[in-house]
Amino acid sequence: MSMINVAASTGRRVLPNHWDLIALAAIMAALTAIARAYHGISAPLPAPNVPVVSLDYAALPYYALRTAMRMFAALACSFLFTFTYATLAAKSRRAEMVLIPILDVLQSVPILGFLSFTVTFFLGLFPGNVLGAECAAIFAIFTSQAWNMAFSFYQSLRTVPRDLDEVAHGFRLTGWQKFWQLEAPFAVPGLVWNTMMSMSGGWFFVVASEAITVGDTTVTLPGVGSYIAEANNQGRWDAILAAVATMGVVILIYDQVLFRPIIAWAGKFRVELSVGQQVERSWVLGLLQRTNWIRRGVRPLFDALRAASLWRLSLPRILPAGVFASKPVSRLVDIVWVIVITVVAAWALGSVVVYVSTELAWSDVGAVVVLTFYTLLRVVALMAIASAFWVPISVWVGLRPRWAEAVQPIAQFLAAFPVNLLFGAAVSLILAFRLNPDIWLSVLIVFGTQWYIVFNTIAGAAAFPNDLREAATNFRIRGLDWWRQVILPGVAPYYLTGAITASGGSWNAAIVAEYVKWKDQTVAAHGVGAYIAEATGRGDFPRIVLGVAVMAIVVTLFNRLFWRRLYARAERRLRL
Repeated sequence: MSMINVAASTGRRVLPNHWDLIALAAIMAALTAIARAYHGISAPLPAPNVPVVSLDYAALPYYALRTAMRMFAALACSFLFTFTYATLAAKSRRAEMVLIPILDVLQSVPILGFLSFTVTFFLGLFPGNVLGAECAAIFAIFTSQAWNMAFSFYQSLRTVPRDLDEVAHGFRLTGWQKFWQLEAPFAVPGLVWNTMMSMSGGWFFVVASEAITVGDTTVTLPGVGSYIAEANNQGRWDAILAAVATMGVVILIYDQVLFRPIIAWAGKFRVELSVGQQVERSWVLGLLQRTNWIRRGVRPLFDALRAASLWRLSLPRILPAGVFASKPVSRLVDIVWVIVITVVAAWALGSVVVYVSTELAWSDVGAVVVLTFYTLLRVVALMAIASAFWVPISVWVGLRPRWAEAVQPIAQFLAAFPVNLLFGAAVSLILAFRLNPDIWLSVLIVFGTQWYIVFNTIAGAAAFPNDLREAATNFRIRGLDWWRQVILPGVAPYYLTGAITASGGSWNAAIVAEYVKWKDQTVAAHGVGAYIAEATGRGDFPRIVLGVAVMAIVVTLFNRLFWRRLYARAERRLRL
């Protein structure tokens, strides 16, 4: 009898259970969808006059699949960029002097600025094939995702608690082991929330990514973004609402299937001495944990990854240890490094001046500087309003996992909502009531970028150690004292990361929001965003370069003189 029980028990462990069947069915459905989308990616490029997008509702599921494929391909590239670029910037002081200012410039360069110069490049790589246009769209979506994720990871690596750093040193972990055993796990909660924000940021700019017009070159790819653009051109509100509903369904699916399980899994990486009263849940994660074959199949992979993270790897020393230990030598190296950076920057600026001066004069430069100042005032005012409104709400949500679970998909949808859908209402209201575009178009700028503050502040509140909350309760710290002495200092590094990326994103959104078209009507505000948008529509590359260059310089100076100083102060004084 005991042998029969043993055999039955062994059979239950070896055979798949009904949870395995459900998971395998979902996996097969996902693979089938990917295979179907691939056939469209490898097709020849359609002729210029052949309509690519149909406003038939039945085409929306396929368009949603194509868009989701592009966004996840861009997300994979963003992860690769984040784990290399941000890590190098956080680990090397001299590399940081170059990489972080470059990141400031990259996040401020408008997506149209990238598209203006990359469309023809990618089309040339794959002539006559849709794959070239797909690469251009993926790269454009990548530029709306990567900078936010890189800033988040960089911030986390720079704010690892000192006591944990000392423990890693005490265990004599190599740089490789310390990164995978301490630093990367510490960065996981913030990176997950910023990844969700980056996905939403990709939706925000998906219209510009899938319906690309630069001068006489027009490239349209099947997708939700191009569907919205076509519906917008035809004034089809029914098609726009159908596209928005489809987008909401897609966001809900990947939120439940991907992000919610990751958030529940990432909860174990919180830095706290006491157990939180509430934990994140995920029905998908629970399903996978109940499977038999799936768990057994992925276990060797996880074991291999864990073994790889424990390798005692160390970078080979090019020079003997202690060469730069003395202060005079280190200072000399810093001076040489700064000179090299200055020379390269001067050369780049000189190249821009030579190119622009072929068609433009110094008066044009002065006009662009004035327009950039208008946009700067707009961005600063909107950032202050968004921070005052959203920080208290985000802290309240982040401290309550149940509320965060409910709010998360809604926030992702609102962050992903394409501002182009508001063009019709904005133009109609401004023209009907004769409103000032310089004021009322500003609302379109903050509509998408305010969510960087929301997601990062929620991540900071969710990662706030439970033992510190209990200590504040025991000491009866309440009211304004609790906000001023406990929670705001705790979430400050996360908030500043969101504020920096929101500031850069606001400059990017200004390209879309300061120059609004609806059917045959156009409303423009005074600002560098409208200047670049008009130049892009005409294919005027000297003016595009001038606008992007002046914007990048102003954003870099603003970040260096304001945001980075605040961030450095928070890193020194508010680190756990």
